[in-house]
Amino acid sequence: MKRTYRINEIFYSLQGEGRHTGRAAVFIRFSGCNLRCPFCDTDFREYREMTLDEIVAEAVQWKDCGFAVLTGGEPSLQVDGRLVKALHDAGFYVAIETNGTRPLPEGIDWVTLSPKNCFVDHAPALAIQKIDEVKVVFDGVHDPKQYAGICQGHYLNLQPCDTGDDRRNREVTRKCVEYIKHHPQWRLSLQTHKLIHIQ
Repeated sequence: MKRTYRINEIFYSLQGEGRHTGRAAVFIRFSGCNLRCPFCDTDFREYREMTLDEIVAEAVQWKDCGFAVLTGGEPSLQVDGRLVKALHDAGFYVAIETNGTRPLPEGIDWVTLSPKNCFVDHAPALAIQKIDEVKVVFDGVHDPKQYAGICQGHYLNLQPCDTGDDRRNREVTRKCVEYIKHHPQWRLSLQTHKLIHIQ
């Protein structure tokens, strides 16, 4: 029996966050996570069981963009070397967004560490070696300096937390901007896909 992966959705859009903001990408969103973050915007109740061949067949509709983003949830719960190789063979540069708490397979081209458990007062133990950028969700309460310390030499992005409340969001964004002005090693990362109302 062929292995299957729990896929929440596969869609084509623009990367809205981090270093690759604005780049056309195929998003492969995996269902399930090992953390429970209050700001998570993914509904994991529905998903499709898909084989590797089915995932690649759906993704190659948009192969001209040459960029695939593995996201979730926490994709490291399911992503394996076979899937990464199949996407490479189909012509994709493969990126992943991970909370860093589980090892990743070899061969992923771009790793975004997004420590989603930022609502704790200590940095989590990282289970990954390769990191290309860090994206910390900024809630206006917890100081992200713990992540700057463990991730020196990488692109450091702060993203204001979307609380679902416009007034609170404006305050969090204001605090985020002030934090960056005082800690200029960080850069502001906005969820531009939400600002321009695309998926």
